[in-house]
Amino acid sequence: MAGYASQEFGRKYPFIKTNVWRSDSKELLKRLTDEAAAGRYIADVVETSPDYMALLIAANMFQELFSPELGPYDNNVKVKGKNGVFHWTSRELYISLGFNTSLTPPADAPRMMKDLIDPKWKGKMSIAGTTTGTQWIGAVIEAYGREFLEKIAKQDVNVQNISGAALAELIASGEVPLSPTIFNSNITVAKQKGAPVEWRPIDPVIATTGTSGMVIKAPNPHAALLFLDYLHSKEGQEAVLKGGLSSARKDVTSPDQKFKKVYIESKYPPEVMERKFAEWEGLKRRLFISRH
Repeated sequence: MAGYASQEFGRKYPFIKTNVWRSDSKELLKRLTDEAAAGRYIADVVETSPDYMALLIAANMFQELFSPELGPYDNNVKVKGKNGVFHWTSRELYISLGFNTSLTPPADAPRMMKDLIDPKWKGKMSIAGTTTGTQWIGAVIEAYGREFLEKIAKQDVNVQNISGAALAELIASGEVPLSPTIFNSNITVAKQKGAPVEWRPIDPVIATTGTSGMVIKAPNPHAALLFLDYLHSKEGQEAVLKGGLSSARKDVTSPDQKFKKVYIESKYPPEVMERKFAEWEGLKRRLFISRH
């Protein structure tokens, strides 16, 4: 997302040069805090997941700010300080049901979570063994309770120790009929390549987000604010959509994204989320992996 948005930003503001550094969230956190400890502030804007943003806030790495583009976003996608916001959502992806339409016609595919416990799906479902699957287990537990999750586990669900993107490829190839742990963007890409696949939101739909803010003591604070304004503007978020992602901005979200979303990554403080995630991982092992 950052690379695509920065390209569009560069076309609009050619007098500002952007340099994008990509890394996983853990390495991003380490580099920023290590450099800051040495008195070097090397970044203007940071975009990562809410849990790592919370750790960066705790390390005093963000500058509170105001933007005219805050209005079209719900409060639950903004992290506020005393006098402004630290960061707010700049992209979204959704996790829900992906299925192969050659194996499962759309008319027959599950439409609600309770449909997953229908005996006809026994042995036909897979879930991602990564954090994607763990988040899904947490969302199901919180929405329907452990008893319901145990009923799903009795459906002989196969845990694939691969990413959600790789699991989507198995659905596209027909190796896996369906999975409730599939990103909508991966199905969109597969459909563009001609694969017989479909994505369907079934409650709870997990929204995974990337969220952006300005680093404290940013070397180029005015350019950073301009970039954040652009990124979160209607024009910037339409560019995000063109990049294959989704938007939390109210006047950009397309009609097929009008469903109830669960922001499970940012629902709890980091220390609480860590405990819950460990609990959900344990349930994944006991109910799904050990069963096979």
